[in-house]
Amino acid sequence: MRIAIVSDIHGNRTALEAVLADLRQTSPDLILHGGDLADGGASPVEIVDRIRDLGWQGVAGNTDEMLFRPESLTEFASQSPKMQPLWAAIQEMAAAAREALGEERLAWLRALPRRQVHGPIALVHASPESLWRAPLPEASDAELESVYAPLGQPVAVYGHIHRSYIRRVSGMLVANTGSVSLSYDGDRRASYLLLDESQPAIRRVEYDVDRELHALSGCGLPHADWVAKMLAGACFQMP
Repeated sequence: MRIAIVSDIHGNRTALEAVLADLRQTSPDLILHGGDLADGGASPVEIVDRIRDLGWQGVAGNTDEMLFRPESLTEFASQSPKMQPLWAAIQEMAAAAREALGEERLAWLRALPRRQVHGPIALVHASPESLWRAPLPEASDAELESVYAPLGQPVAVYGHIHRSYIRRVSGMLVANTGSVSLSYDGDRRASYLLLDESQPAIRRVEYDVDRELHALSGCGLPHADWVAKMLAGACFQMP
């Protein structure tokens, strides 16, 4: 069975459409989403509606949670008070996305589970215990094992960090999908994970970044210029 896992779309309609075109070529048997669907891009409503129309099963991400439960951002931000300018910008963007989505779409996000298990594969957004914290690619084998072995599956997949990788740890495969939007690894292309009988491959998909930058400039999103810098540079930056 071939399973594709698509995560961290962040309201980027241009990138999602390019990924969908690539998925038509790879023709997986099942497509799952890893959360962080709407916040942080020009097209939050269109992305949520598209994923619902496609019928993809998936999991909630941290930015999904902060849309339907705003206090989750406050709770997380309180642990890093020195980063207040970052949290303030994220809060303003979330408020705009929340208003655009409306209560019915927020209720759909609220109903997303925190994990999906399909055969040997367990999917979470960040980690089994948190939507907000996840190991980086440089994490030790011991850390990856301690975080993902409790899922009880031979294949553990997550998103969240916007940097794809594949590691084998103590008989377990741990893979990060990378992100459809807002890549942080220096490569502006969209990323998703394709598992062919549990054999993993990272797919990188070209899309028209300039077109999405134009959409951002006219969408009215607070701090759209900040998002544009990260999209263009394929790395995280402070606002």
